[in-house]
Amino acid sequence: MTELEINKESNTRDIKLYSSKAIGGATFLGGPLAAGYMIGENFKSLDKPNEGRNSLIIGIVTTILLFGGIFVVPENIIDKIPRQLIPLIYTGVIWGIVEWTQGDILKAHKENRNSFFSGWRAAGIGLISLLIIGVGIFGYTHIKSNNPVYEIYDTELAKFSKNENETLVFYEHLNTETNYTLLQELDNKTIPKWKENVAIINNINSLENLPSELLEQNKTLLKYSELRIKAFELLKKAIKEDTDKYSLQLEQVHKEINKQLEKLN
Repeated sequence: MTELEINKESNTRDIKLYSSKAIGGATFLGGPLAAGYMIGENFKSLDKPNEGRNSLIIGIVTTILLFGGIFVVPENIIDKIPRQLIPLIYTGVIWGIVEWTQGDILKAHKENRNSFFSGWRAAGIGLISLLIIGVGIFGYTHIKSNNPVYEIYDTELAKFSKNENETLVFYEHLNTETNYTLLQELDNKTIPKWKENVAIINNINSLENLPSELLEQNKTLLKYSELRIKAFELLKKAIKEDTDKYSLQLEQVHKEINKQLEKLN
């Protein structure tokens, strides 16, 4: 921007603007939606209606993409991100945008002792933006919770968990049952139930409109089930051959099982 343009646009004595500080505070509280509105209002006051409208549209789109992206990321990853980090990042980015697009004008406006909207007004806009986002999230989760796919998923996963609980007691039987009984349990109950769990996950994956986070969880559940089958197959061989030569393999498989369990938790 040339000095002539700055001087022309800095003649803002008769208008009120939102300061960079006010926009930053409202953004941290109410997200990009608040920023888009306030930056847009500044542009409108500066007789730039097109830029004002575009700023609001960008704020709305950015808000949708931001929170939509957060919903897509698995919970175990989101939980590891510090709660304040995401707001700090987008507030910093928007602060830079404000300085780039309006910084010179806002600086001249302040130096000329012209009026700014109060911080309370900016905070109110941030709260309204937060409320709008909250309503949107509530509506999304309400629609999501009423999705029949989730009911089917929960029902099938209950069968999966039942099979899991019924088969893991095998480890308690290792020191109490005979080899013959253990082999019968592996052949007739334990291994078949884990193969059934693999089939359950594959059937769930075939459901239409299955959300991406459930598809991602199913990858882990499938890997987990396959590792359980591998472990029980190795135990079967060890018992049948009455040997401990599979101990290292079993130890490695159980380490892999624990990794998958950590992902699920």
